[in-house]
Amino acid sequence: MILKMITKEKIQILLEEVLSDDMFVVDITVGTGNSILVSVDSDAGISVGECVQISRHIEGSLDREVEDFSLEVSSPGLSLPLKVLRQYLKNIGREVEVVTKSGEKQKGILKSANTEGFELEFLAKGRVDGKKVEETKMLTYSFDQMKTVKIVISFN
Repeated sequence: MILKMITKEKIQILLEEVLSDDMFVVDITVGTGNSILVSVDSDAGISVGECVQISRHIEGSLDREVEDFSLEVSSPGLSLPLKVLRQYLKNIGREVEVVTKSGEKQKGILKSANTEGFELEFLAKGRVDGKKVEETKMLTYSFDQMKTVKIVISFN
């Protein structure tokens, strides 16, 4: 019996059929043996029930006799890096930690994002007349400079 390889494009089409307007795809991975990992989010967050509904739709649309597969549908979680523009837009106003491809790190508040990149507001420490001062500064990053951008989790 020869099994067909399931494509990311096929999964994307199935997701478009079931996702509501405020939901979006973060990532789709199809590995060896048709191991499918789907990460979805929404502007209001995703519930376990919504992940189950999405999983059932995909599972019901694929034929295990022709395409044996394993499927996992989840939300990206706070500990994973931001991947798509909608995640950046959803998290405007939150503290993030940026790590650039050159290894520079910066924490700050995500102020805006667009298709090119994002703006980060941070406190810079310095000295004026021998006194320690902090001033608010802005940095603009392009997405191609980024290694990771993660939400800073605070329990305050």
